[in-house]
Amino acid sequence: MKKYQISGGIYLENGKNRKYTEAPIKILLAKPAIDGHDRGIFVLAKAFRDAGMDVIYAGLLPTPEEVVDTAINEDVDVIALSLLNGAHMTAFRNVMESLKKRGVNDIAVVGGGIIPDEDKPALEKMGITGNFGPGTPLSEIISHIKKRAREIRKLRENEY
Repeated sequence: MKKYQISGGIYLENGKNRKYTEAPIKILLAKPAIDGHDRGIFVLAKAFRDAGMDVIYAGLLPTPEEVVDTAINEDVDVIALSLLNGAHMTAFRNVMESLKKRGVNDIAVVGGGIIPDEDKPALEKMGITGNFGPGTPLSEIISHIKKRAREIRKLRENEY
């Protein structure tokens, strides 16, 4: 597994920076393309926080590489991608390719936004689950994220 050096000669490793397995789920919310529609992601951020998760928002217009860098640096369990502009197939794929290029296989990726039903199987095949649309009950999204985080933490336990 790759190590990443940060200031002071400290090294971080994917999935090994946790002290407690009972730590709150850490989730990164990102809109990795030109999409300024951020009201929904703020609603999600509040709901995830209220569900006990540590929430990080990547801000508007991060590149796929910035999303992955942030996910690694913050040692997140889940990346939640959201787009409303129809660029999900390209932008979400670029995030997954960046994760693979960096050798990261222990961060779950979930998607949401305006995603046509015919695109969902391709996203699932890439490893992006959920792919929720507007109107999905928050409880359903939260339940899915908790499930994916448990799967990732179990994977980390078995790998390390």
